[in-house]
Parts: sequence; C-alpha cells; structure tokens
Amino acid sequence: MQSSRDNHSTLAERFNKDEARVSWHDQTLWWIRQKRDKAAWSLGEEWEGLRSQASQIKAHTLSNLSGYLEEFEANAIANGAIVHWAADAKEHNEIVHKILQDNKVTQLVKSKSMLTEECHLNPYLETHGIDVVDTDLGERIVQLANEAPSHIVLPCIHWKKEEIGELFHKHLATPAGNADPSFLTNAARIHLRDKFLTRRVAITGVNFAIAETGEFVVCTNEGNADMGAHLSDVHIACMGIEKLIPLRRHLGVFLRLLARSATGQPVTTYSSHFRKPRQGQQLHIVLVDNGRSQQLAKEDFRNSLKCIRCGACFNTCPVYRRSGGHSYHTAVAGPIGSILAPNLDMKQYADLPFASTLCGSCTNVCPVKIDIHDQLYKWRQVLTKEGYSPKTKTVAMKTMAATLSKPGLFSFAGKWARRIMRIAPWLVNNKMNPWYKQRNMPAAPKQSFTEWYKTNRNKDKK
Repeated sequence: MQSSRDNHSTLAERFNKDEARVSWHDQTLWWIRQKRDKAAWSLGEEWEGLRSQASQIKAHTLSNLSGYLEEFEANAIANGAIVHWAADAKEHNEIVHKILQDNKVTQLVKSKSMLTEECHLNPYLETHGIDVVDTDLGERIVQLANEAPSHIVLPCIHWKKEEIGELFHKHLATPAGNADPSFLTNAARIHLRDKFLTRRVAITGVNFAIAETGEFVVCTNEGNADMGAHLSDVHIACMGIEKLIPLRRHLGVFLRLLARSATGQPVTTYSSHFRKPRQGQQLHIVLVDNGRSQQLAKEDFRNSLKCIRCGACFNTCPVYRRSGGHSYHTAVAGPIGSILAPNLDMKQYADLPFASTLCGSCTNVCPVKIDIHDQLYKWRQVLTKEGYSPKTKTVAMKTMAATLSKPGLFSFAGKWARRIMRIAPWLVNNKMNPWYKQRNMPAAPKQSFTEWYKTNRNKDKK
C-alpha cells in the first residue's frame, strides 16, 4: 500500500526491482510510440497542419471559455439534458451520489473516465454503499486488483497476461493457468454483459463537447460506453470544463488526431455522439472545474488545458516507460500529469515536475502542441521559489550557483575534486553518492578544460 510519504523516486525504485517487467513495459510503450509515428507519417504534411489547427481551436476556446460553457449549457438543456456544475471533486461526487439517491439506485456501470479517477468517485460511492463496476476491460482488471489505472489509455499496461489469468481465476472463476488473451477477453465479456443488462445507471466520461449543438462525444474501442448508456435508464456524463470545442465541424480535426496519437489507429472504433436522452431516459451532464479555472489563470500553464488525454506523452517519455504509472501517485500520470497535479496540490505533487529529463519528446508528439517540457521546467522554478523543493537539493543548487558564479572558486573546487578522485576515489565512489548507485564514475581528467585551452589556444596560430 502506498504511503503519503512515497514520492516518485521511491515508487519508481520499487517498480524497477522487477527488471523483466520494466523491460517489457518500456518496449511495449515504445512499440506504441512507433505505431503513432507511422500513423502520423501516413498523413504527410497534413499531420502538422492538423496539430496546428487543433492547438489554435483549443487556444481560442480557452480564451472564451465562459461564453462557450454558457452556450453549451443552453443547448444541452434545450436538448433535454440536465446540466449540473461542480466547483471541485467533492461537489462532483456529491452531485453524482444525489442523482443515484433520487433514483433509488445502489448499483451502476461506468466506462473509462479519467475525471472520475481524478475526483476519486469510485471510493466515494463505495463508502456510501454504491456498487460500481468499471466496464472498460483494462479498468475492470485494475479494479479487481484494487489498483488505480497506470495509464490513461492503457490502464493495465503494467500487468502480464499470466497475472490477469490468475486474477480472473480468483474473481471470475476461469480455469487456473489459462492466460490466453482471447479466452480471458471473452470471460470478461460474459461477466460484464450481465452488469450491463441489470444496472439502471451508467456513468461515462466525455472526450469532446460541442458548444454549438450541446452534444458530447465519447470515444472507445470496446463499445462499453455505448452499451452502458443505451441500456440504462439514467446516463450521467462527467466532463471537465476544458473538453469543449466551439463547432461540430471542428470535431473531425480532433478525431483524426486522437486515435493516431494514442494507439496508432486511424480513428477509434466507436466515436459515439450523445445529444438527446431517449424517451423515458434521464441524461445528466456534470461540468467540473476542480482547479481548471486556476490553471487557466496561469499564463505559463494554461496550455496544459488543451490536453485531449491521448497518452502520447506517456508512450514516448523515457522516465514514464521505466518507472511505471503508479510512481506518479496521481490520477493522470506521465509528463502531462506532472503539470496538472501540482496545480491541484503543490506540496503533495512537488516531486513530479522533477521526474523528467526535459528531453522534449513529449512536446514533439503532443497532438495539440502543448509545450510540456517547458511547463515542467517552469513548474520546477515555481516549486523552488515557493519552498517545495527538497532542502538538500536547494542547498546543493545554491552552493553550485555560488561556485559557478565565481571563476576563482570554480577553478579551485575543480582542482580539489580532480585531486580527490585520483588520490581517494572511495570518497566519491560510495553509496552516499546517488550517481554512483547506478553509474561508474569517470576517471578524473589530468587538467580542466580552462587549463587545456590556455595551453593550446595559440598552437594553431603558429
């Protein structure tokens, strides 16, 4: 069980104890990254045009968000939906619970929704006697294992098929030792079909909401959101306020980007439009802020609200691939989560912006051109100024800054460091040095670059 003291480095170290798992986790995600590249290259120069257009649409929407939210609400109500507003996670959970109470419901099905993960809806409802069944296959696997998703698109990417076979044997009574993916998928399908047919309420997320029409779109590859919504008497759609786009014709831009960036597919298998409740059905839309307005007010970080939750930055990130999603101890992991989480709680998530090499690969693959690595760097500055960086690191950086700003001191320190590494290498090569834990320290050079330059700078002139 994760403790409140666990930070990214501690949790990553725990994940890295299983070297074989780390290896295939890394390789699998990189394989998906390569699929993304092939899908993008198949569109040629059009790909960059789509990225630019999507980024501009999102920027325009965020700049006029209040107006578009009011337009969406008015059109959704005209369509027959019931619209609710939630300032934070607590209010969101209470609204959903009230809808269930009003309908005298204690059981429901839910499709994938990172917003409900962010709001910790499942634990909240369970404490109030509500049985929630996640119907996305990956989500159901981690739910049976009493875990959170480790990836926003591939929730159980950290699980091996043999482990899933054991889990299903325990919970779904499948034969022991059967790890055939097709068999396990069919077992899950049979298990979930009964849930779809007997539960009156379905909760879905929202991938895109259209202000012009008051409709919303849910993208899945399994069709579980459609099964839940169409068979239910009450459909509750939980939506972050940043999911809006202005016009229906803008949707094509994002649908062409989403699946290609997420899994390398041309489009998701199901892109389902929900506009009006069928006769006798209730359609509730819960619009959730939960820190988004606060992020919007920060000029350096508002671009993060463009995110369409494709997971491309996860699949390319060398840190995420080798540390696992649970090491981020937040609902949305990876590079984008490391930007979003400190906005919600700067103290709790102060470690996450430092869990990055700042290589820029996340920014390069982002379909809506979020400057992810720049924002990670800016969060480091904010956290340090606010006093949330580790004290030892703060002291070390101040010492380094003082040394680098004084050439004489820098030269003196360099000479003594080289001398120590030659005469007493054990003072450097020990467990007290974090670098030495994973690396062999280099041999000390005979002279510094400055000394070498002074000796050699005039040789070419002779």
